[in-house]
Amino acid sequence: MNRLHRPRKRFGQHFLQDRGTIDRIIAAIHAQPGQHIIEIGPGKGALTIPLLECVGEMHAVELDRDLAGYLAIRCQAYGTLHIHSADVLKFDFSQFPVADLRIVGNLPYNISTPLLFHLLDYKDHIRDMLFMLQREVVERICSVPGNRSYGRLTVMLQYHYEIEPLFSIGPEVFAPAPRVDSAVIRLKPWSEPRYQKTDTMILSRIVKAAFAQRRKTLRNALRGIIPETQLDALGIASSRAETLPVEAYVSLADFCSSDKNQ
Repeated sequence: MNRLHRPRKRFGQHFLQDRGTIDRIIAAIHAQPGQHIIEIGPGKGALTIPLLECVGEMHAVELDRDLAGYLAIRCQAYGTLHIHSADVLKFDFSQFPVADLRIVGNLPYNISTPLLFHLLDYKDHIRDMLFMLQREVVERICSVPGNRSYGRLTVMLQYHYEIEPLFSIGPEVFAPAPRVDSAVIRLKPWSEPRYQKTDTMILSRIVKAAFAQRRKTLRNALRGIIPETQLDALGIASSRAETLPVEAYVSLADFCSSDKNQ
């Protein structure tokens, strides 16, 4: 394969090609020798090569077998690249025997949300993540209660991560150019928990149910999960999911957890 490789729509391929944008992302990652870096969707290696030059050895997950073969050859002169030709939505990040993975990438927009949820399963293995995403997704992640963009993704990521939006990127830096703007964001597990610790499986269940039908009140959305009397006691039975802050969902999860253990 050569540089004339045609982007494949089914893989959501938009190749980063602007030198200034590449340099800006690499500076934000600030990779150091010895760090354990995994790149998702390396494409033609725009980020891979400068990262290899920094760390000497890294891993990449690439579904497109043609690109994987191309990268293996192209990156030989820059360091040791371990390529995993796999679907990242099924990829087991716990296979790496370290607890300080740095995960980076220009994520395919068609899988970014399910991938962010998938990565929650490996939070204890991750030091930080830096991703280029559709700007709309970044806005959802950073949203606040009361906004239309506030949702399940917002609550779960804000509970687990310290979130830092870095900068926006126009479509012209890609080939082919997407029809949307992009943004770069850093997610880092809280070093000091911002929210009280709770049963994250119960939290996830409550948040998923609350936002499954956004127009429903919590009295209806959480029926069978949390007694209406408890919602009334908290004064939120008639509220809708997008109005509750993260800490309110944590309180609901704590109630369910303590009720389950009685």
